[in-house]
Amino acid sequence: MNILIFGPPGSGKSTHSRKIVERYQLEYISSGDIIRAEIQKGTTLGKEMERYLARGDLIPDVVVNTLVLSKLRKTRNNFIIDGYPRTAEQVLALENYLYDHGIRLDIAIDIFISKEESVKRISGRRICSKCGAVYHVRYKPPKIPNKCDICGGEIVQRSDDKPEIVAKRYDIYIKNMQPIIKFYKKQGIYVQINGHGGIEEVWERIRPLLDYIRNKEKKRKEHE
Repeated sequence: MNILIFGPPGSGKSTHSRKIVERYQLEYISSGDIIRAEIQKGTTLGKEMERYLARGDLIPDVVVNTLVLSKLRKTRNNFIIDGYPRTAEQVLALENYLYDHGIRLDIAIDIFISKEESVKRISGRRICSKCGAVYHVRYKPPKIPNKCDICGGEIVQRSDDKPEIVAKRYDIYIKNMQPIIKFYKKQGIYVQINGHGGIEEVWERIRPLLDYIRNKEKKRKEHE
């Protein structure tokens, strides 16, 4: 089973990606994780990408394509790609790669939330500067203010999590995703999921779809 999952900032796509990986034993490919890992390395490329994110701008397509597709080359099937593609150019790069390697996508899941909800969720997020643990000032505050429950590191707000930056990222996301959504609708694999509500509530909107695909795939293999 090969899946694309995307959604506005704060939609919970990474949370649900990890639930999907655990339930269906898929390879997890996250554009955000790949980019953050490069930034943490302190490379020239990482520092340049950090500047883009701090402004709320998109990282150039050629950079993202290279990072994500190099990760995808390590697997051929049973994967979920989180947060990619996000532009028409990225769709073209991904589709060319999939075609060249005979790989088919089963579903493109769009977890949708409003701009107001996006800003509320993301602007309250805090990250441990030492171990990367994630907190939220409203939903998951640390036991001791500004101190990580796990390692005691300082809790900080990422520059790209500030309200004005989140709002800008949301607007860019909606604008860029319109042709991408149209493309996957034509392919017949696009599904929009209501991302409002608790994690388990949203999960129960996603799980039946993937169970259906997995069961259909098993039946097909049994008849081969």
